[in-house]
Amino acid sequence: MTMPRVKAIGIMALAALFTPALFALDLQNAPAPNSAVPGTLNYIEGSATLNGQPVGQQAVGSAMVAPGQVIATTEGHAEVLLTPGVFFRLGNNSSAQMVSPDLTNTVVDVEHGHATVEVDQLFKENEIHIVEDNVPVQLIKPGLYEFDADRGAVMVFKGEAAVAKGNGRWVTVKEGHNLNVAEGTSANLKSAKFDTDQAEQSDLYKWSSLRSDYLAEANQQIAGEYGVGYAPGWYWDPWMYDYTFLGPYPFYSPFGWGFYPFGWGGYGGFYGGFYGRGIYRGGFRGGDGGGFHGGGYGGFHGGGGFHGGGGGRGR
Repeated sequence: MTMPRVKAIGIMALAALFTPALFALDLQNAPAPNSAVPGTLNYIEGSATLNGQPVGQQAVGSAMVAPGQVIATTEGHAEVLLTPGVFFRLGNNSSAQMVSPDLTNTVVDVEHGHATVEVDQLFKENEIHIVEDNVPVQLIKPGLYEFDADRGAVMVFKGEAAVAKGNGRWVTVKEGHNLNVAEGTSANLKSAKFDTDQAEQSDLYKWSSLRSDYLAEANQQIAGEYGVGYAPGWYWDPWMYDYTFLGPYPFYSPFGWGFYPFGWGGYGGFYGGFYGRGIYRGGFRGGDGGGFHGGGYGGFHGGGGFHGGGGGRGR
């Protein structure tokens, strides 16, 4: 097995201050890209708390999960932004702690319940780690990942993950495979295939797909307002009242929803309706529009590392 690049850095928790940007869609007053930071609340539905205090949709864009703080749900869902192009989502009766919101070393610990992570873009500088049962899992490629902390399961619907198994060793979990991390230091730790069709029937999967759909619509609403001179990042949509991701090129989310690039109106009908694939309501209306590092998490088997980086509606 070919292993990704290796480098050694420690996981650090950094506090950050955040001021949201609500703006009208005119370039003169447009905010800078990446005005949202890892940990920013992007959507709340139902009952949720932030560090034990009730939090609702009114906190979207203005509240963040700081290092050491816990975002939790009972009968509800929550969406938190990580690095640009990465969405962390909690299911019902779930909780997660922000360990490090650093852009180059982002770590979230799923304490109990279920969470998904939609990875639409990874830069080579990004290190995204999701910790489950004290076992760090690095998200190596764009894709969709689900974490069941109650069972110790890590599922890769699309993409690729690397799980630290101790003593500087890792196991790769590829698309369509899952792995139980409850015995995270076992030398026999191996991934296995899972029934993706059945897993896609879960409440959290369906909710995550719907959120991805709404974010694609938000992207469509504002992508044409930005062109040369703007960098990939989070941009606020005042109609959807959340941040969406804008990149330099078109792409599909792991759920198949299409996202426009900057200035999509000048892309020749957006490449004939997003390549004519018709994934998003008839082809976008025909153009209408690293690892687990040495030192590790809590000193988890220091030494070595697994670097992969590289890479709504109805409110």
